Amino acid sequence: MTTRIDARFAELAKEGRSAFVTFLMAGDPDPLTSLDIIKALPKAGADIIEIGMPFTDPMADGPSIQAAGLRALKGGMTLRKTLEMVRGFRKEDDTTPLVLMGYYNPIYIYGVDKFLSDAKTAGVDGLIIVDLPPEEDDELCIPALEAGLNFIRLATPTTDDKRLPAVLANTSGFVYYVSITGITGAAAADSKVVGDAVARIKRHTKLPVCVGFGIRTPQAARAIAEKANGAVVGTALVDALRDSLDAQGQATAKTVAAVADVVASLAQGVRGAKQAAE
Repeated sequence: MTTRIDARFAELAKEGRSAFVTFLMAGDPDPLTSLDIIKALPKAGADIIEIGMPFTDPMADGPSIQAAGLRALKGGMTLRKTLEMVRGFRKEDDTTPLVLMGYYNPIYIYGVDKFLSDAKTAGVDGLIIVDLPPEEDDELCIPALEAGLNFIRLATPTTDDKRLPAVLANTSGFVYYVSITGITGAAAADSKVVGDAVARIKRHTKLPVCVGFGIRTPQAARAIAEKANGAVVGTALVDALRDSLDAQGQATAKTVAAVADVVASLAQGVRGAKQAAE
């Protein structure tokens, strides 16, 4: 079964370019503005959209994304409302792949079977669940694959060749390589190191490899896109959103455009990699 994610990567391969993958937190700074921002992303140049599921204890997130989750929770965002947001997006866009990213706890509380059924019906294409290792595949990964959703796994610089086959065993859609060179949103990813890591992962899988972490500028996005099948940007977008808010942390008339503008400039960086790679 081909998902929207598979279809998008097939299209991009024909175009000879890498994917630009964006991440934003569902419900940040409020549910309505959040939906407006997500709707603006494809036009601005996003090929795939990752939507964070806000959670009270986001252990793997840096300060910017933690703050975004707290803003969303304060604005009343829930997992059910996140799925409603996906439905709202799908009314106007039936092709852009949507991936939900977050932690297992809210899904467990929602009920795995109900969540997978509701997510699929809403128009979700894939899941990235950062705190479920391959040893727990029966919990969510296998049921998600059976429900027709891609289950996207994270690989890191510490995922060695012995560990990689386990990480990749039930992965689908793409592999998300976290190029950690410091805390979230700090150091820029080193494109040479990333290139070597991507090549190593590709020896174990035919799946596209997307790289996230430390990409804040069009130049950095271009450098990564030359080495990988996709560049993932989150913190830079979350920061642009935060900087557009008023003193009370509420959305302003500038909020949607502030994020879309950053997406557009980063997308140009990713698209510029096509020429460089030829």
